[in-house]
Order: sequence, then C-alpha cells, then structure tokens
Amino acid sequence: MLNVLIVLLATILLPLLLYYESKEKHLHMLLFKTPLSMLFILAVLVQPHPIPAYYYFLLIGLVFCFGGDFFLALPQRKMFLLGLVSFLIGHLFYIPAFIIVAQTNILTWIGTIMVIAISGGIYFWLRPHLGDMKVAVIFYVIVITIMVSCAFSLLGDSGLNRPGRIVAFAGAICFYFSDIFVARDRFVKKEFLNRLIALPMYYTGQFLLAFSVGLLS
Repeated sequence: MLNVLIVLLATILLPLLLYYESKEKHLHMLLFKTPLSMLFILAVLVQPHPIPAYYYFLLIGLVFCFGGDFFLALPQRKMFLLGLVSFLIGHLFYIPAFIIVAQTNILTWIGTIMVIAISGGIYFWLRPHLGDMKVAVIFYVIVITIMVSCAFSLLGDSGLNRPGRIVAFAGAICFYFSDIFVARDRFVKKEFLNRLIALPMYYTGQFLLAFSVGLLS
C-alpha cells in the first residue's frame, strides 16, 4: 500500500515539475523536484532488504543522486558541475551494489560490448560541444558505462529472482538514457523537449532501482 502511495504522489509531482521546467522557473522547480526526489529515497527505505549490502550501497547512491537533482535545478555553471559530481558518486555506489549480488555471465560480455559502442558514439557526438568539459564528461561516460555493464551482469544472473533483476536492470537503463538527454540539453541544444523525455525516464529509473531492493534475493 505504501509503495502505491509513493508512486501516486510521484505521478502528481512529476507533471508539476515538468510544467515549471517548461517555464524555467527555478524556484518552483525546486519546490516540486525536491519532494519528488525525496520520494525515491523513501521508497528504498521502506522496502524489505534481503540483501543488506545491495540496499546500503543503493541507498547511498540514491542520496547522492538527490543532491545531483538539487544542483541541476539551479542554472549556474557551478551548480551543473556539482550535479555532475553528485551523480558520478551515485553511480560509483550503484556499481558495487550490482557487483555484490551478481556473478559474471554471458550477458555481462554481450552487454558490455553493446554499451561501450553506444557510449563511444555518444561521446564523439558530444565532443565538439564540450569545450573545457571534455575530461569531466569522458570520465562520467566511463563510470556510467561500467554501471550499465554491471547491471547486465545482474540481469543475466539466474541465481537471483527474475522480477528483481529485471526491475534493477530497467532502472539502470532508464537512468543511462535519461543522461543522454541531459547532456544534449546542456551541451548541444537547450530545449524543453530534452527535459520532457529525460525527467520521466530518470525518475522511472530511480524508483525502479529503489523498488528492486525488495525484489532481489
């Protein structure tokens, strides 16, 4: 019942956030983005956690992502950099969360090859627009690529509950692709369409990761 209430509140807050994103009213954006992001932390806190290490790493990662959401809601370049660092740290906690629960398997290698190819293509697409952010962005791309590679390991580990690994993998993929539109908005073309796609995808990913805590065993 609590999970349903969390999802219901999120579906109310997200359209309001998108509305103020379209108006670029940063104070109003924070007003709705902050509680929306707090909900995915609440979601992970209320789940049963049969694998405690997975729960704790994921919880810490979500807390850093909450910080990233706050910083990215503000327009200053410094805030964007702080947001980038916060999300980077979040991914650095997601990686061991996946490694702890999953064994390397055939999907690890297939998925790694696929995501390296996609990430490489995305970086070379962004590269002409990055200016002095090239090093920071390539480091971020490497880390998020490793995160998705580890998520493929989790997906392919038949020793884990199928619903849990599917939900966790879907969450990681949603997060990965939402970042593409964040990068497009920041470096290539700033327009509301990017946020209209990225934000629902991002929050779906974070909530899926939070709910996966109670589904993996």
